[in-house]
Amino acid sequence: MNVRILRLLLAGLLLGIAGGAFFMARPQPRDPVGRFLSYRVDLSRQHLRLFWLDEQRRPLRSLGRLRRWLADRGDTLEFAMNGGMFRPGNAPLGLYIENGRLITPLDTGAGAGNFYLKPNGVFYLTPDNQAGVCRTADFARLLRQRSVRYATQSGPMLVLDGQLHPAFRAGSANRQIRNGVGVLPDGRVLCVLSREPVNFYDFARYFQQQGCRNALYLDGFVSRAYLPAQGWTQTDGDLGVLVGVTSR
Repeated sequence: MNVRILRLLLAGLLLGIAGGAFFMARPQPRDPVGRFLSYRVDLSRQHLRLFWLDEQRRPLRSLGRLRRWLADRGDTLEFAMNGGMFRPGNAPLGLYIENGRLITPLDTGAGAGNFYLKPNGVFYLTPDNQAGVCRTADFARLLRQRSVRYATQSGPMLVLDGQLHPAFRAGSANRQIRNGVGVLPDGRVLCVLSREPVNFYDFARYFQQQGCRNALYLDGFVSRAYLPAQGWTQTDGDLGVLVGVTSR
């Protein structure tokens, strides 16, 4: 093989390597996880509670008012989001338990809207700081067996025993801002708000990918979250039940 041909072959080989390196170095598509604001609550060292009314029996309604109300009592709000759907007057739709007291009963009926897309479910906390998400029918049985300190009902379930809700479809055009809650394998609570409109399938898939065996949808376009550690501080809104993580 003469020197000229050898040089041409070597140049082609180098060009191919460089081209492959360029191909590998091209920017990858945006990570879909960036669509979601998520917060993990370690119940062994953090204080998670549900809120609805102030001491005057008035709904707190917004995350900004919750923050101020807690500050007046010496608590710092680290994270908050809305905690379920509500009826006129900002009253909880379905079950609501606060500090061990049943405020509104479990709704086992049928109706229109996301809340009644069965199976729906309940997010709850026990007095020993164990969190759970379960189907509404399962919660009715659980309540006969153990105490519950906080609970809020909503629907639909997003993830059921590791599987997506059967009504969800990939590529659905039904996109909204959404928020929800799940429990991770290590017992931490995963709270999520979509940063942009998403469909139920993609929203539920996020919880599934994080390892949640069960997760619950809380609400849609009205959803808000407060997470100053990540530069996200939505203090407006007109909401019902609120989820808050505080420190003193």
